[in-house]
Amino acid sequence: MDVDLVRFESSLWVGKKRYRAALTGWHLNWTELDKKNRDKKTVSLPVSEVIGVEEGRVQVLPQRSVAEDTEREFTVFYVKRSSSGSSYGLLWHLGRTQFSCPSRDLRDQWMTQLRTALKTHSPSRPHRLLVFINPFGGKKQGRQIYHSLVAPLFELAGISSHVVVTERANQARDHILKKDLTGFDGVVCVGGDGIFSELLHGVIGRTQQEAGLSEHDPSLTLQSCDLHIGIIPAGSTDCVCFATVGVNDPVTSALHIIIGDSQPLDVCSVHHRSSLVRYSVSLVGYGFYGDVLAESERHRWMGPLRYDYSGAMVYLSNRSYAGVVQYLPADSQLSSPRDNTRCLSGCSVCSKGTERLFSHSPGASSLYSSHFSQFSSDSEGEWVSVEGRFRAVSLTCMSSSCPRSPLGLSPSAHLADGTGDLIIVRDTHPLGFLTFLHRHTSTQDQFDLPFVDVHRVKAIRFSLPTGEEEDKDEEREIVNDGGMTEEGERPSRSSSHKHLVERGEERGQKDFLCGLCCSKAPTVSVWNCDGEILPHTEIFCRVHGQLVRLYARGIEDGSAMPTRKCRDGHRNCKGRCVLHI
Repeated sequence: MDVDLVRFESSLWVGKKRYRAALTGWHLNWTELDKKNRDKKTVSLPVSEVIGVEEGRVQVLPQRSVAEDTEREFTVFYVKRSSSGSSYGLLWHLGRTQFSCPSRDLRDQWMTQLRTALKTHSPSRPHRLLVFINPFGGKKQGRQIYHSLVAPLFELAGISSHVVVTERANQARDHILKKDLTGFDGVVCVGGDGIFSELLHGVIGRTQQEAGLSEHDPSLTLQSCDLHIGIIPAGSTDCVCFATVGVNDPVTSALHIIIGDSQPLDVCSVHHRSSLVRYSVSLVGYGFYGDVLAESERHRWMGPLRYDYSGAMVYLSNRSYAGVVQYLPADSQLSSPRDNTRCLSGCSVCSKGTERLFSHSPGASSLYSSHFSQFSSDSEGEWVSVEGRFRAVSLTCMSSSCPRSPLGLSPSAHLADGTGDLIIVRDTHPLGFLTFLHRHTSTQDQFDLPFVDVHRVKAIRFSLPTGEEEDKDEEREIVNDGGMTEEGERPSRSSSHKHLVERGEERGQKDFLCGLCCSKAPTVSVWNCDGEILPHTEIFCRVHGQLVRLYARGIEDGSAMPTRKCRDGHRNCKGRCVLHI
């Protein structure tokens, strides 16, 4: 069947201009006609990016309004792109065009045809969503953002939603794990990376429970999750949203959810001995990044500025930590963290990853089948070991880009290739480490330094040098058993506060400003796992390829954004061209 076959066609008016409108298999086109009935410019709109069709002259944002005496008119709402001001990532807006018909019957025919086309060509669109709003995240505007910007768009698209405003930490996770989710096509969080992590843990945990799999067994290949996760950014950093969409904009994210975009995402499981500790998608960091998070928890009253303050204080403390890093390398011929590529929408590396991860050929049921049997044994196999003193050890399953660091911790990391990037920063002089940190905010290669190594891996282990393990484990267990959390604090901070007790004992009653720099340096750091402090130092991490799916499509290439010019690039086309919205 020819997908470009015209299904419906007629003359319509937009304002005072006459157009020939045609609905083909996949596009809605309208071509301006001159006085001699000759074609001028054509606008081509993919049916898959139509948000909704309404009777009359309708406006949805900033508030809904319908003009009177418009019984022969209808309004088409669709995705409209604009530059975000950077090389990568495009802002999506709600575009609309109001068409006038010669008769009411023709208007009804157009609306019927368009709505039928939407159902036919957009089968993956969600119809019912479970929405969690974190009213405490970021600037505490989650409720306002959802009700003023997102809910009207969902209503326009015919999406029904059940909204839960969270009152405690892990409420969203527990709801997903325990409540009946029959009829929901996806779950959506309105907030920052914290509440996204709750949804992530809930969706993965529920899927494994239903599949009868143990999350605590690191050698097990987990079941991929069918329930999609949507993110409406309303937090402080919104790293996951930025790294998967390219911008932190509630309307852009809502439109991705509406059209049913689907972006697979790798997830790292973090284990201690025989127990799962947490899941991570952006950062598992030891040393500098762990210390910054631990120190920032002491200064939450400062708001987002606490991260700048804590980063400066931790840098001035000039610390490094002894440790042993072991890693299982990925195939270097498939991709490399130094190949200067970017994981963009339609990424070929991730597409090949899908073929490897879900191949059903005999003997290839899992990408990890030949490697992960080693995890529960003492056999080293292909494992590589690095021992020394480190400023920072980080594992990321994505670029971990954010507005302050547009290229992220690892610019060439991929969202869905089944690997993570291990970044090892060995002990060096303070100026060298400052150079490494500064390069995250520029386009310079942060890996092009003699004390920095980066490896594409499938798993890592971290342990303390021989002779230090038992003492440190005992000390940390004593601290954690105390359960010392302050009354009135959100429980999500409990793990951080447990560590702060230990930090406070090490530092003693030092002066507020000089305590961090003047105190005796601790012998171990902590792990920062997507903004949460882990209670263990010795951990094992494994990357699970494409374990979850987000309502996203990856970062769109801003430099390839269509311009309003002739599709053939002719300067003198006299307006006879196709404009792709």
